[in-house]
Amino acid sequence: MLEIRPGSASDREWIYRLRHEVYAHELGQHPPNQAERLTDALDDDNVYLVAAHGDRPVGFISVTPPWTGRYSIDKYLSRDGHPVLGGDGLFEIRILTVDPGWRGSAAAPLLMHAALRWVAAHGGRTVVALGRTEILGMYLAAGLTGTGTRVRAGAVTFEVLSGQVSDLAERALRDHGPLLRALEPRVRWSLEMPFLPGPPACQHGGASIGALGRRFDTLPARGDVVPADVLDAWYPPAPAVVKLLGDDLGWLARTSPPAYPEGLVEEIAERRGLPPEAVAAGAGSSDLIFRAFRGWLSPSSRVLLPDPVYGEYAHVVERVIGCRADRFPLRRADGWRPDPGRLRDALRERYDLVVIVNPNNPTGVHTDAGDLRRVIADAPGGTRFWIDEAYVEYAGAGQSLETFAAASGNTVVCKSLSKMYALSGLRAAYLTGPAALAAELRRWTPPWGLGLPAQIAAVHALRDPGHYAEHWAQTRALRSGLAKRLAAIGDDLHVHESAANFVLLTLPRSGPSAAGLVAACRRSGVFLRDLSPLSPAFEGRTVRISVRDPDANDHITATVAATLDHLRTIA
Repeated sequence: MLEIRPGSASDREWIYRLRHEVYAHELGQHPPNQAERLTDALDDDNVYLVAAHGDRPVGFISVTPPWTGRYSIDKYLSRDGHPVLGGDGLFEIRILTVDPGWRGSAAAPLLMHAALRWVAAHGGRTVVALGRTEILGMYLAAGLTGTGTRVRAGAVTFEVLSGQVSDLAERALRDHGPLLRALEPRVRWSLEMPFLPGPPACQHGGASIGALGRRFDTLPARGDVVPADVLDAWYPPAPAVVKLLGDDLGWLARTSPPAYPEGLVEEIAERRGLPPEAVAAGAGSSDLIFRAFRGWLSPSSRVLLPDPVYGEYAHVVERVIGCRADRFPLRRADGWRPDPGRLRDALRERYDLVVIVNPNNPTGVHTDAGDLRRVIADAPGGTRFWIDEAYVEYAGAGQSLETFAAASGNTVVCKSLSKMYALSGLRAAYLTGPAALAAELRRWTPPWGLGLPAQIAAVHALRDPGHYAEHWAQTRALRSGLAKRLAAIGDDLHVHESAANFVLLTLPRSGPSAAGLVAACRRSGVFLRDLSPLSPAFEGRTVRISVRDPDANDHITATVAATLDHLRTIA
């Protein structure tokens, strides 16, 4: 049985000597040296994955992530002259090498598969590789595409290969699924990501609900789980909502709702000071996103997305509709804040749709409503803005753009009632914008799309603003306390307090990964969110932790502290 595992510090000497044996003596890419070791300037930042048989390593592959700021391919090609090298979220896969005695075995294909899985788990969107021309078939079988560009290093000729990570994952399941499933029980997979990619879908949190059984057979166990991986409210709905839902559940369950939620739309319009014709309701924000984007965009459309951002947007734009999405990068060094001037410059490219989540999820940064209005006013004609305000009430009064959107010609605001109003299990949301756009969305709404319990709950939740304002203020206080306690765990941790109902915990590069921390905490019943698959900007070391009640927050802090101590001990 072969094991696929991360390369360790003790593997490095073997790796450097095998590299010298293969690339200096055997292939003639480099001249031999007296030390009989081959290293390069990227080795401090490269990630090595190793195939081993028992205690003996038999092959390795290297991944260069984008946060290193450079690639080995830069030695041969100019990025400006080769668009594939300017790809968003670009990872380089390099120096796939197998011990001569293990060539022809499953080692090389498994290492290539492992590299692609590692890249996907760290938010990669594009991969590039220099494939030796003699073994191009293996790279092509993995789904990489030749660019026709060849480079020569010593006596070795390479072809530049590339691929979109999402396409590679789909192809792995489509073309090699049966083989991979047959191999899985025969491989000791010691990497943090699953052996097989999941079906094409959006990256979401919510693994905690899975602890209750796929068919909800273990619901009583919910008291043993801390669901800090989702941004559901920690507080209950308004008392009137709880009473109405509890008075006659049997009647609510068996009774059809109004075919279209006119009453809910009227309540939203009255409470928010909006014209009813500017409002369209939906079964959660995802329902609105899917319906609106599929109606407004086509494969020829251009969309600008922040990066990082809520994963639903990239999934719908790129995988469901199939149009081009450019990224507006948010930088850790800037505290994840979107610079309005830089955003104005980006908008000169004339996009069909610009998505802004405010406060942003998953970075938690809020942009002042006045700054956004000025950015929208300066945008080229024909640009439509989608403003997601799922958590805007945490940012304080006067920060919503919904009345601005209703009077505009190019702006739509999407507001979830699920998270802020403690109705996530019922799914309710609304969109406000120009009357013509809202009317389009209402036409695309199927009858009975919003259940009776959801409509009743949303109407009565909106009628109790005092209940929610009190709990939003408590959430801000709980968030601050959680951030301080997490920061006290260690000086090498960085805690970013969001403007919403979560904090970000970033681990040092030299310590445990975000995936490792999340997996270990989960075994203790504490579920956190590894943000790595959402964007390479997180560098595989940032965890999102949602605010829970005081006791749960204490339990989260204690579990994270104990888990990090344990992981550092066994490293």
